[in-house]
Amino acid sequence: MATLEEALAKANDSSIKHIVSLSGGKDSTALALFMREHYPELPVEYVFCDTGVELPETDEYLERLEAVLGTEIVRLNALDKLGAKKKGNRNPFDLWLEVYGGYLPSPRSRWCTRVLKIQPFEDYVGANTAYSYIGIRHDENREGYTQQSKKPPALSDKPNILPIYPFKEHKMGLTDVQRLLEESGLGLPKYYNWRSRSGCYFCFYQQKGEWQALKRNHPDLFARAKMYENPVNGAQFTWVEGRTLEDLEKDPRKYEVKAPDEVDGCAICHL
Repeated sequence: MATLEEALAKANDSSIKHIVSLSGGKDSTALALFMREHYPELPVEYVFCDTGVELPETDEYLERLEAVLGTEIVRLNALDKLGAKKKGNRNPFDLWLEVYGGYLPSPRSRWCTRVLKIQPFEDYVGANTAYSYIGIRHDENREGYTQQSKKPPALSDKPNILPIYPFKEHKMGLTDVQRLLEESGLGLPKYYNWRSRSGCYFCFYQQKGEWQALKRNHPDLFARAKMYENPVNGAQFTWVEGRTLEDLEKDPRKYEVKAPDEVDGCAICHL
């Protein structure tokens, strides 16, 4: 872990990268705005690891952020690791799903996080030192996010990638993040109207109520998510533990969508 003071001392070292990794969520977006406004002397890059299965609202939000920042967001993907090129409807997730034999990711096997988010980021950084600016707020109280945590979330465990938490150093909380977004004209991503977090449209951490909302807002994406549950070599994998999306469709109950702090989530994808 490093500090802003340490990063500022190396601002003129061209061998060192300074990276804000964007998730498409409110906190990382606010951090990008904060770094541009308060630390213009740092040569900050803005990076997004594109899984190829993002929500349309996320892509639209990133385009608007580029306009506000006045610079291009570097988009990484996991195709290079496979020596593949983007073609037609192929996306990084689909190709890696083939590598994993149709085995869908789950809370117990988050291969998607590793190959679609972490590895492309590490490959982009390479062997040189990089400061990784992370938008964990001062008022975050989820497990693993507090100052008392032995190992706060980071995008990589590699020793040359040093995490920095500017919002914690500046004691900035949710109100500050909301103010930054409103003052910039960006506001919140539109998916917050029905979803609690950023991430892939079929994220297995979605709550049942979010799956129901996905069907209402993006029935085409819900149908695609159902197709991933087709049996492979006699084995069926599902997004929701213990039931298929078809089962969930038939459920007459309307499930609530709890706030992010009340449910499990991926500490990497949602940074």
